[in-house]
Amino acid sequence: MRIKMIYLVNIGHSLESIMKKSPDGFSNSRRALIRNGFTTAVVGAAAATGLLKTGLVRAQAAKASKATMMYQATPHGKDQCDNCVHFIPGKTPTDDGTCTVVEGSIAPGAWCVAYAPKG
Repeated sequence: MRIKMIYLVNIGHSLESIMKKSPDGFSNSRRALIRNGFTTAVVGAAAATGLLKTGLVRAQAAKASKATMMYQATPHGKDQCDNCVHFIPGKTPTDDGTCTVVEGSIAPGAWCVAYAPKG
């Protein structure tokens, strides 16, 4: 029983130190700072995740025009669509494919400013 009483006294002491406020009205204990920071981080992460998901859905729904992405039917040096992470190839290696960023039919030997090399 004595151990339980000491435990309760220690809990009471901790609660008192948490409840103490500085002259400006804010709690200045390390525990309160960590608890409040963690709560803010969790709420912020949940809100950001919800906002990012809706933003990604909107971004995937509309592709950019060829003019906006400065699409050209010729390669840009060694860079060309068939070596880009955004390119979805056609039925054969020479058939036009599609792109996850640019709208319309995309030639495998073309290039645009969204080019990002594979690997």
